[in-house]
Amino acid sequence: MIRNAFLAALLLGAATPALAQPAPQPSPYVQRVDKPTCTRDELKALTAAYVEAQRKGSLAALPLHEKAEYLENMVTIEKAAGMWNTALPIANAMSFHDDTRCKTFTEIIVTEGGAPYVIGTRLYVHEGKIIRVDSLVTKPGHWLFNANAFLKYTKQENWAPLFKYQLTSPAEMIRGANAYLDGFSDKFTAIPWGTPCARLEGGAYTNRQGDPNASCEIGMPPGVLYITHRDYLVDEEMGVINVFCRFGGNVTSPDSHTFRYIDGKFRQIHTLTPIPGPQATDDGGIARGAADPNAS
Repeated sequence: MIRNAFLAALLLGAATPALAQPAPQPSPYVQRVDKPTCTRDELKALTAAYVEAQRKGSLAALPLHEKAEYLENMVTIEKAAGMWNTALPIANAMSFHDDTRCKTFTEIIVTEGGAPYVIGTRLYVHEGKIIRVDSLVTKPGHWLFNANAFLKYTKQENWAPLFKYQLTSPAEMIRGANAYLDGFSDKFTAIPWGTPCARLEGGAYTNRQGDPNASCEIGMPPGVLYITHRDYLVDEEMGVINVFCRFGGNVTSPDSHTFRYIDGKFRQIHTLTPIPGPQATDDGGIARGAADPNAS
């Protein structure tokens, strides 16, 4: 009897249609391409045009896809709401180009004309069109922010093109960047530290004395912090990898890390983190009363 009732229940369940699930809504944006197409010269022309567009406060001259997606601090926004609509007196700009993944990254520093900013913008490109504009906009109040210090130390650093014998393979660049970011959760990770090396974090600088033997191995914040949603851009000719990511996997903690390799080792590291935090001083120190985030 029990067996017959059990079989009847199974048959009844098999005959009962599953509850209908709502169909996923189609994205209003152009679909991301697994293997986009572009050329390095094309990407260079686009970053030059983007910098000029930011000076003017208009993206109108850029070849934007009609369904391009626009993000600011890793949140999708309307095109008309982005910082790119504000004309800014750019004090310095440098760009990197990945003609394998068809992405660019441009670092813009603004120190005059009102509010200071340090902006990191990615353009995603396919078949001559920009399909995604993704900006991280840091300003006073954000993590270790100081545009004056960011400008000062960026200009002191060497970002010139490398000789072929100084280059690092893309696979090794990705491995090393991952090792650094894994170090926030695993302090035993082997990271490719080089000498000299300096970290420019928002505006705080780790080698203000210009020590030729300085290392970037000066400690990581204590505790376990997972860095997720890593998105890579590799400029092999410049020895640069840029990683967009989220600290702690939190949607409210966007971040950009840019690593410069020479001879397989880190030599310069720049970070932009548009979340509230302690401030840096004009000389690249940490403002009085603020705790050193890397202190154990």
